[in-house]
Amino acid sequence: MHPPVHHIPGVLARHDPDTDAVPVVFDSPHSGAEYPADFGHAVELHALRAAEDMYVDELFGAAPRHGAALLRALFPRSYIDVNRNPVDLDPATLEGEWPGDVRPSGKTRVGKGLIRTRAQGVPIYDRRLGVDEVQARLERYYHPYHDALHDLIATTRAQHGTVWHINCHSWTPPETGRDGRPVNHVDMCLGNRDGTTCGAAFTDYVAELLRKMGYEVRVNRPFRGMEVIKRHGRPDEGQHSLQIEINRNLYMHPRGLHKLEGFAVLQGNLNRLIAAVCDYAREAQAQAVPEPTPRVP
Repeated sequence: MHPPVHHIPGVLARHDPDTDAVPVVFDSPHSGAEYPADFGHAVELHALRAAEDMYVDELFGAAPRHGAALLRALFPRSYIDVNRNPVDLDPATLEGEWPGDVRPSGKTRVGKGLIRTRAQGVPIYDRRLGVDEVQARLERYYHPYHDALHDLIATTRAQHGTVWHINCHSWTPPETGRDGRPVNHVDMCLGNRDGTTCGAAFTDYVAELLRKMGYEVRVNRPFRGMEVIKRHGRPDEGQHSLQIEINRNLYMHPRGLHKLEGFAVLQGNLNRLIAAVCDYAREAQAQAVPEPTPRVP
C-alpha cells in the first residue's frame, strides 16, 4: 500500500487509488492501534487490543491497487468508537454534567458505547471521565474521521454520479448463544440496516461472490450495521453503504492475537472481492445506471 495522501497523525490515513479511480470507497474504522497518551486506562493493554478489528485494514489494503480509496482510523475503538452515535453515553461514567443530549443504548449498557467502559468483562477505568476529556476525544478523533469519510464519499459521488462504500469490520463469535446452545457458524455478515443504507442488488452481488468462495454468509444477522453506514448510506441518492463483518477465527488467534495460516487465503479472496466490486462499479458507469446486475465470476 502506498503512503497515505492525507494523514492526521494518530487519527486517520487516507489512501487514494493507485490506478484509474472507480466510485468505490473502503473504510476500516476499528483497526487502529495507536493508543493516545491521555487514554488513562486501568486495564491491561492486551484486554483492550482484543477489541481491535486487528489486521482488517491490512486485509483490505489492496483496494487502491484496484482503483478504490481506503480510509483507516489509527486510534483504537476502545478510546472512542466512531461506529456509535455521539449521544450514546452513560452519564454515570462522567465526572460532571454533559452539556448536550445523552441517549445510552443497549451497547452502552454493556460497556460498548461511544466510550467503552469494559474490556473482556473488566472495567477499563478506575475513575470517571471528565466532560472535557470526552469532548476532546470527539473533537480530535471522532469528528475528523467522519468528516474525512464524508468528504471522500461525497467527492467520489460528485465525480462519478454514484458511489459504493464498504465499511469493514471483524468479530469473534461466542461459542454459545444466550440460550447456551451452539452458535451457528457464520464466516461473513453483510449489513445494510434492512436495505436502508445499500441497494439490494449490490448487497446480493457481494454475498454471492463470498458464497462462491466457500464462505457461509448472512445478511443483517447478527449485524445490521451501526452509525457509519447509517450516517453515510443513502441508496435512493445513489450512495450505497454496506457493512462487512469477518469472523476472526478465519485468520487470527482469539487469545494470542497473531495471524493464522488462513490469513493469506482470506486476504487473497478479499483481493478478488475488491477487484470484482471495482469491476461492478466500472460496469455501472459504462451502463450509466446505479444498480447493474453483472454475473458473479
